[in-house]
Amino acid sequence: MELTHLDAAGRARMVAVEEKPETLREAAAFGAVRVRPETLRLIAAGDMPKGDVLAVARVAGIMAAKETPRLVPLCHPVRLTSVAVDFMLNEAASRVEITARVKAMDRTGAEMEALTAVAVAALTLYDMVKAVDREAVIQEIRLEYKAGGKSGVYRRGGA
Repeated sequence: MELTHLDAAGRARMVAVEEKPETLREAAAFGAVRVRPETLRLIAAGDMPKGDVLAVARVAGIMAAKETPRLVPLCHPVRLTSVAVDFMLNEAASRVEITARVKAMDRTGAEMEALTAVAVAALTLYDMVKAVDREAVIQEIRLEYKAGGKSGVYRRGGA
């Protein structure tokens, strides 16, 4: 198996993508922050001491997607055309579920941007609730979907 991020001498390198065609690339990622039920109620009511947790986490996730190549060393900068970060308050699991959807027109995919958006949104949520809930846990950051490019469509679970 060829390691794409290493050169012949074993040194890290950025993969060459100039020969690949530019196509629409899409990706969606998921993550969650489990909190105590009382914390989830405070978030839902907008009564957290640090302010509107979801609004701040949404902006943080969008900003993070745009900064991905600065955070992930061998990641190419891609021309993002849209980034959406959404939340669902799951009372049964006592957690905030995060979904990021990213589109780009480029030669390489947008998976890392979607994953980075979810990760930073989750970190921001954690930061904003930790004063009232030290038991908060970031969970399940994962790629759910990707489309575009040579490898085609991927959906978690094959559905």
